[in-house]
Amino acid sequence: MNNLEYRVPSLFTGEDFIIPEEHRISPRDDGFLSSSPWQLMDYEYELELKGNAITDYKDQFYRNKMEYSLFWSHEDEKIHLAFHLRRSYRKFPIKTSVLERPEIFQRAKEIVDDLNARGEEARKYQSILLRCNQAGQVSGGLLEKGQPHPVFPNLTDTILGYQYSYSPNGFFQINLPVYEMALTEIKKHVTTDQVLDLYAGVGTIGLSVARDHQLTLVETNAAAYAELEKNCGSVARVTASEGDHRRAQQSEHVGGGEAGRTRARIRPVLSNSEDALDFITSTTTVILDPPRAGCHPRLLEKLLSATPPVIIYLSCNPVTQARDLKILNKKYRPVLTQPYNFFPRTPHLENLVVLHPKN
Repeated sequence: MNNLEYRVPSLFTGEDFIIPEEHRISPRDDGFLSSSPWQLMDYEYELELKGNAITDYKDQFYRNKMEYSLFWSHEDEKIHLAFHLRRSYRKFPIKTSVLERPEIFQRAKEIVDDLNARGEEARKYQSILLRCNQAGQVSGGLLEKGQPHPVFPNLTDTILGYQYSYSPNGFFQINLPVYEMALTEIKKHVTTDQVLDLYAGVGTIGLSVARDHQLTLVETNAAAYAELEKNCGSVARVTASEGDHRRAQQSEHVGGGEAGRTRARIRPVLSNSEDALDFITSTTTVILDPPRAGCHPRLLEKLLSATPPVIIYLSCNPVTQARDLKILNKKYRPVLTQPYNFFPRTPHLENLVVLHPKN
């Protein structure tokens, strides 16, 4: 390969850089530039670039979810699994892929074999979406163009000893062993009885590190919230709330029976995080795990005014996290900064920052 071929996207900006010659290795996949361009460098150099990110040193077969395009070959008149070329809408067929669990790739090949046996055409389908749990069970399937996505059977996984249900279509962490490492660290910093988990998804952070606390979990996506309710339902004394989430309405929503007679310890809330600001208090540990866009300005303003004793911020985009931390720096100081290599062989990571008030 020449220097141009060793040009890969950088960690934070996405701009290309050339891998130093002493750190170059041969990639495992033909389609590495689309799925995992950092296959071109040795793993120790990758970890160095990622700030010595914590890892389980498993740099292949770690993804529990993968979406494949379909490619029609005019040469053999068959459908093939495919990826999109980097920064392009063009597709190219693949024969191997080492990022996802082998059960996923095997199931994808079975689906393609079935399509070819039935004489189907690739242009009818959007993609193949598959997810696999730690036990090797695979769920998902074909997504057809112009049609609603099918409802695939749920999967379950165990995280830090607790079982969670989730949809193959929805959000769930793709590298559970490294995710558990991050959760173990997060749990050390939950120091108050009241805990607020914002951008909660299906609840795997809050319910893993603070289910024995007075825990509120806020999620805006209706499908993820439905899974969150199910996961909260496995814990005793759960009260679910909807509406605009003012405390008065919360208490009005509590029904009869045990949940109505007993102060709820775990409460899922359907809301945008920036609209659930009343839950942020000076005695509440706040957990943030926002999307790549980072936190809403109103949420940051509320954190500064309420000054909770601990803010735990896990981010999949250190660039927007740094932007948010610059704002919070007015009143907060970092007591821990730790990157985690959730996405080996790619220019992506998750970064954990724990903040305490300056005074």
